[in-house]
Amino acid sequence: MNTRSKGNIGENVACKFLVGRGFSILTRNYAKNWGELDIVAIKDKVIHFFEVKSVTFDFSKSRFSHKAEDNVHGFKVRQIRRMVETFMSDTNMGMSSEFNFHVLCVYLNMGTRLARVKWIKNVIL
Repeated sequence: MNTRSKGNIGENVACKFLVGRGFSILTRNYAKNWGELDIVAIKDKVIHFFEVKSVTFDFSKSRFSHKAEDNVHGFKVRQIRRMVETFMSDTNMGMSSEFNFHVLCVYLNMGTRLARVKWIKNVIL
């Protein structure tokens, strides 16, 4: 399975996860030349930005290729910060609006078609 396909499946799982917890999805894959926001959602008048990282995982062997959150490194965080600023400006929300940034790690078992989600809340940009 290629990286984009795995990413799409992970984002679909993440959206279902968030909707099940009362979030409304505003947009997915908000992109500019300098970056992308995977999911932008709202709950209780607070905007939430989600970076989704997906990896394949064999639950029966408790092994995975690597930790999904390891892919959110310094460069990626700077890119996301710039994208948050762009989104807030483009939508006329302004940087004074309340928002949070989170990472959703989606562990996919393609054999059983099961997934687990790890939510790392309120990451500082």
